[in-house]
Amino acid sequence: RAIGASNLDAAELQQYVAAGQLDAIQERYSMLDREIEQTLLPIARQHQVAALSYSSLALGLLSGAIDPAREFGGDDQRKDNPRFSQANRRKVAALKHALAPVAEVHQASMAQIVIAWTLAQPGITFALCGARNATQALDNARAGEILLSAADLTAINAAVAGHLVAIDA
Repeated sequence: RAIGASNLDAAELQQYVAAGQLDAIQERYSMLDREIEQTLLPIARQHQVAALSYSSLALGLLSGAIDPAREFGGDDQRKDNPRFSQANRRKVAALKHALAPVAEVHQASMAQIVIAWTLAQPGITFALCGARNATQALDNARAGEILLSAADLTAINAAVAGHLVAIDA
């Protein structure tokens, strides 16, 4: 058995650690949501607490599969989410283009590269990723087999810095 906590701030994490055993935290983390790199991950690493990221693909936005022209309708939660604006989807499309050389080397999809990048971040021990079908689940799982080089990570980080700026939250 293990003890875990989710959606903490740094003070709460410190309290959990001071009170006794804490095995894991689960936090939103992706190329778009990186706040925990400065707040929670240093504490987790210091106390050997595993960090599980959720929404690693940002509700599918970072999968590379959502065309900028796509219309969201019905009860799709992305319909009213500012992150899924057409302008933001164009930024993600530009990121996909920039990541294409890395994806090609690894014979991987953008989603797989994004997940592999997530797993390569210091302190992240597991990436939780949703899937709508078995094909997506298998595609996501293959990301765990991809080992990104330092050069890959440098290229990915440069692409993220260049294309995922001013994404509407």
